[in-house]
Amino acid sequence: MSLRNLSNLGRTLWFRLALWYSAIFAASVFATFFAFYHTIISVVEDREDSDLLSEAKEFSNILASKGVAEVKAAMDIEAESEGVDKIFFRLADLEGQEIASTNMSSWADLGLGKSALKKLAKGDKNIFETIALPGRGYSVRILNTLIGAGVVLQIGLSLEDHERFVAVFKHIFSITMAAMVIIAALVGGGIARWALFGIEKVTATAQEISRGSFDQRVNVKAKVVEIERLARAFNAMLDRIDTLVGGMRDVTDNIAHDLKTPITRIRSSAEMILIGADHPKESISLAMTTLEECDRLLQMVNTILDISEAETGIMKLKRTGLDVSDVMEQVADVYQYVAEDKGIVIHRQYPKGLHVSADQTRLSQAVANLLDNAVKYTPEGNHIYLDAFRNNKEIGITVKDTGRGIPPEDLPRIWDRLYRGDQSRSEKGLGLGLSLVKAVITAHKGRIEVSSEPGKGSTFIMYLPASDMAGIA
Repeated sequence: MSLRNLSNLGRTLWFRLALWYSAIFAASVFATFFAFYHTIISVVEDREDSDLLSEAKEFSNILASKGVAEVKAAMDIEAESEGVDKIFFRLADLEGQEIASTNMSSWADLGLGKSALKKLAKGDKNIFETIALPGRGYSVRILNTLIGAGVVLQIGLSLEDHERFVAVFKHIFSITMAAMVIIAALVGGGIARWALFGIEKVTATAQEISRGSFDQRVNVKAKVVEIERLARAFNAMLDRIDTLVGGMRDVTDNIAHDLKTPITRIRSSAEMILIGADHPKESISLAMTTLEECDRLLQMVNTILDISEAETGIMKLKRTGLDVSDVMEQVADVYQYVAEDKGIVIHRQYPKGLHVSADQTRLSQAVANLLDNAVKYTPEGNHIYLDAFRNNKEIGITVKDTGRGIPPEDLPRIWDRLYRGDQSRSEKGLGLGLSLVKAVITAHKGRIEVSSEPGKGSTFIMYLPASDMAGIA
C-alpha cells in the first residue's frame, strides 16, 4: 500500500472510529487488569506478612515457655524445612548483638537494620522491610519484631516465588493485552463498517447520479436510525432536484413554444418593413406590432426571472408595515374601470387595521394578478369579491369571482410556469401570473389556497403572517 493510500486511510471516518474504539477498549482492559494486578499483589503481600507474624507469635510462645535454646532449635527446624536459601531466622538484643541464627550462608550480606532496632526500642511492635540483596535475583521480605523482653526476632523470607508469580502474571497480561487490542481493532473496524454501511450506500448512489443515473435512490431500510434519516433526507433532496430539473425542462419547452410565435411575428413585421409597405400607415402598424411583441417577450422574461428569484430565496423584499386594505384599495381602483366596461361589480369587503410586514410592490403585484384573472374570466354582469380577514396569526386576502371556474383536472397544475388550461387559451396571457403569485407569497413566508367549481367561479386566499406594527418590519 502506498503512502498516499495510507494517508487517505488515516482520514477516513471508518479508520478513526475503529481507532477510537480500539483505544477506548484497550484503555478499559488495561485499567481493569491494572486494578486486578494491584489487588492480587496486595493480597499476596498481606498473606506473606500475616504468615511472618504467625511465625513470630509461635516463637514468642516458645520463648516464654521453654527459653532461647528451644527457640534456636525451632528456628533451625523451620529453616531446614522451608529451605535455608528461602528463609532465615535471627535472634538479637536491642543493641544489635546476635543471640542465635539459622544457616546464614545464603544471607551473608544481610545484617540487622539499625533503624528498625531504634523503632522497636521506641515501642513499635512490627517493622516490615523489603530489601534487594546484591547478587540475588529476588528481593527479601523482612520482619523485625520483639518476642520477649529485649529479644528481637528477625525473619527474612525470599520473594522469589512471589516475584516469579508477578513475572508470569505480567507476561500473561502482555500477551492478553496485545490479543485484546488486536481483537478490539477487528471488532471496532467491523462495528464502524457496519455503522457506516448506510453512508457508503448514499455515497455510491451519489456517484451513480453524478454519472447520469438520475433515477437512483438510497434504500431507506437501514439498521441505524440516523442512517435511515440521512437516506430519507437524501432521497427527498433527489426528488426535489428531479422535480426542479423536470420543471426546468418543461419551462424550456414552453419558452421555446411561446417564444416562437412572437419571434415569428416580429420577423414577419421586420421583413415587411424592409421590403417596403404600400402605405405609410401599414409601416406604422407593422412597427407597433413589433414593439408590442417585443414588450410581450420582455414581460415574459422579467416575470420568469422574478419567479426564479422568489423560488430560490434570493428575491430582495423591501418589507414595510402595511395595512392590506390600502394595498387592495389601490389595486381595486386600477381595475375598477376595466370591470365596469364588462358590467362586472367589484365588491370591496376588506376592513381596516389588518397589518402585515411585506414588500408593497410585490404584494400589490400578487393581488393585481389574481384580480386581473378574475376580471378576465368572469362573464359580463357578474360579481367579484375582495375580502380580508384575520385568522389567528395570519392575515387572509381573498379574491373571489363568479366566473367560469377551473376544471378539477387543471387545479394541480395552475401554479406551473407557462401552464394554461384549455379554457384560458382563448384569452391573452403568458401563463405565468399564478406562478408569480405563489412565488411572491411563499417568499413572504405565506401560503395560498384555491377552491373552484366549474361554472360557478373560483376563490383564491393568500395568507401572510400578521404584524402588530404598521411601521418598519
